[in-house]
Amino acid sequence: MNPGYDQIPTYPIHPKNMLQFLLDLRLFFFPVNCLVCGRRLSSPGEILCFTCECLMPKTGFGEKVDNPVSQTFWGRVPVVLATSLFRFEKGSAYQELLHDLKYRGNRNAGLYLGRLLGHELTHTAFAKCDLLVPVPLHPGRLRQRGYNQSEIIARACGEIMGIPVATKLIIRRGRHRSQTSMGRQERFENVCEEFTLCKRPRDINGLKVLLIDDVITTGATLEACSRVLFTHFTCQVYVATVSCA
Repeated sequence: MNPGYDQIPTYPIHPKNMLQFLLDLRLFFFPVNCLVCGRRLSSPGEILCFTCECLMPKTGFGEKVDNPVSQTFWGRVPVVLATSLFRFEKGSAYQELLHDLKYRGNRNAGLYLGRLLGHELTHTAFAKCDLLVPVPLHPGRLRQRGYNQSEIIARACGEIMGIPVATKLIIRRGRHRSQTSMGRQERFENVCEEFTLCKRPRDINGLKVLLIDDVITTGATLEACSRVLFTHFTCQVYVATVSCA
């Protein structure tokens, strides 16, 4: 035996280096791929590769008062301004982002989309809002899914914008039928009685409230939430969603 073998010095692994080692090991055995193009990603926290993020079909609506999302509420409820991060096109590879979030338990997709939305709104009139309010899920749906995707988006968006999030201000008391094949009027009638205020709501009179949801189609759900706020408070309501159909 080499007499110096047992004298070889050993050095402790720094906790930060150990964490990076474990992350690298995780990537080796459980690779993370871009949800759009499938390209291998370098970090477990990533959702899209740089190219696919750049090519995302963003709306660019920003503070345009007459954009299609704002027009959804014209003549219905006095929403100050509304916008969406990107356009939802059926069959588009980008719909995987929302499908992973809503149906496959990928909460990281919600955090990612919420941060993108927050960055998009930071230098706009939306940044002057006082409170973010995610559209609530019915308790039964919440137990089934395990989380509210709109709340995840709102929390990530709020962190970027530095705006607090009120998750219990509006509650959902009824479970509506699927709205997939419904028109605007049918959707509104289906959800108009579902939402109400919590038992002891905070006073938001005079505040600017930003409603957050994942997708807007006819706007019936967001309209119903807006009506709850307008019924009980004198406030201004803004709307922002990740996608618009």
